[in-house]
Amino acid sequence: MNIERELEKRSNHKCELCTSTENLEVLEVQPSKNNGLDGSLLVCSVCKEQIENPDKTDPNHWRCLNDSMWSEHSPVKVIAWRMLSRLREEGWPQDLLDMMYLEEEELEWAKATGEGAPAENQIIHRDSNGVIIEAGDNVVLIKDLPVKGSSMVAKRGTAVRRVSLDRDNAEFIEGRVDGQQIVILTKYVKKI
Repeated sequence: MNIERELEKRSNHKCELCTSTENLEVLEVQPSKNNGLDGSLLVCSVCKEQIENPDKTDPNHWRCLNDSMWSEHSPVKVIAWRMLSRLREEGWPQDLLDMMYLEEEELEWAKATGEGAPAENQIIHRDSNGVIIEAGDNVVLIKDLPVKGSSMVAKRGTAVRRVSLDRDNAEFIEGRVDGQQIVILTKYVKKI
């Protein structure tokens, strides 16, 4: 059985955050520590859009977390914690965060992206133009880059899809170029 069917069965064909039944898709919770069912949840397109684009967040949409934060499934609780942390300035999300309980590993996973951390403690990845790069974004190389430890040269203009971020260093991202996973300096990329 594939992961989407398993998630549909687990969620009763509803978004695991807001219970919408329309435009459902699988969301892998980053950074992906757990594969498959234990690292993903089923979300509607509205929730996914707002999770991935903080500037499009509608606080009233997330009042649904009052129910979903009590899920027995870790990926649901992790995303609920992140969204409540993002919205804590609204007042009511802080009340829910105060009630919410996460196991130690779940809390560590929830905090791994820096969501909810004070702005001065967050590591922000920026491309060569200063545009913020998020996990899962697509970038293009702006310079030919020799890959250390191989004879490969990543050519200028190469698109790198669905990059992942280095949690410890704002200057490093990772992505696949010619089938090989490499570390790239952010000053040599432009967000697409």
